[in-house]
Amino acid sequence: MNGTTLIAVAWQSIQENKMRSLLTMLGIIIGVGAVIVMVAVGQGAQSQIQEQINNLGTNMIVVTPGASSQGGVSRGAQSYNRLTVKDAEKIRRESVFVSAVSPVVFTRTQAIGGQGNWRTTINGVSTDYQIIRNWNLRSGRFFDSSEQRQMRKVAVLGHTVAEQLYPGEDPVGQLIQIRNVPVRIVGVLEAKGQTASGNDQDDIILAPYTTVQSRLSGWSRIFQILASTSTPDDIPEAQEELRLLMREAHSLSEWEDDDFTVRNQNDLAEAAQGTTEVMTLLLAAIASISLVVGGIGIMNIMLVSVTERTREIGIRMAIGARGRDVLSQFLIESIVMSVFGGMIGVGLGFATAEILRQVTGWNTVISVETVLLALIFSGAVGIFFGFYPARKAAALNPIDALRHE
Repeated sequence: MNGTTLIAVAWQSIQENKMRSLLTMLGIIIGVGAVIVMVAVGQGAQSQIQEQINNLGTNMIVVTPGASSQGGVSRGAQSYNRLTVKDAEKIRRESVFVSAVSPVVFTRTQAIGGQGNWRTTINGVSTDYQIIRNWNLRSGRFFDSSEQRQMRKVAVLGHTVAEQLYPGEDPVGQLIQIRNVPVRIVGVLEAKGQTASGNDQDDIILAPYTTVQSRLSGWSRIFQILASTSTPDDIPEAQEELRLLMREAHSLSEWEDDDFTVRNQNDLAEAAQGTTEVMTLLLAAIASISLVVGGIGIMNIMLVSVTERTREIGIRMAIGARGRDVLSQFLIESIVMSVFGGMIGVGLGFATAEILRQVTGWNTVISVETVLLALIFSGAVGIFFGFYPARKAAALNPIDALRHE
């Protein structure tokens, strides 16, 4: 028999026992559906994390303080701060691969204005910060280089701060008070949402770093230096160039370790993606157990089917069917059953993933590769667990099979 005839015969056999076939396929249906849903949740989490990483900025490189130790005991990352504005200025002057640089000074305090007060983070940055973070404005403008140079008391509000101090209003042009310093609002940033760690990026006020250092924080050191490149391809070269420039700025000898850390957002993305990939694989592996259980169910039913159809097998062999024809017939029947169950499972997985997205708000992503892999795996289950019953059927003696009652 050719392939088309074998599939037709297999389908006819399945239809003769609809309820038994459906119950047999149930394990495959649940298994494939579970795999689709688990992978969809995992890939959705990866895509959401990647989006959050991209929100951090465009081709961004971060220079942070290094680690210090005392008595052989490390105090941890960022415990030894030697970063200064001069470091950022040196990078701006001498770097070939870096297109934008901004020192960053942090301070956290109460902002008063509009309809109340709000404790938030004040970031002292340069005019390049908006380019590095790729942060658009909802209204108003960003402060300019002359305001930065003259230490003007101007600020740009994050979306959260603007909504807390001026709900439903455009605060551009208004005055707020930060540590008894009146500051004029010149712009409001568009909302960026949470970071991968759950921090609210919009709970922030941006002001010239010169103003923050001289009027608000009093810190001579800066807490980090942000830089960006024109293209992603320049990041590795820029990262190494920044490292050499920082070592030169800090007069470090060859035998001395870096007293700073240079990282890029791809490092952050790889770390976050690595965690979610492991979780996705773990969830998929757990869900795949249902496929194995479903495969065992198919093998059991196929063994029962061989016993029930022993006389039919004997008649086929008596009129010229060879052992491989019988083997192919039962193997195709097992594969058709598992693949058809897999197709139903894919539909169930799609529906469940959509319900999860609607009810929980989780981001779910189902790729074509995942669907094809699930169908291929369900077919492989049919081959693996259907081979033994099919081989047993092919090995029957025609005379003994015809005598079977």
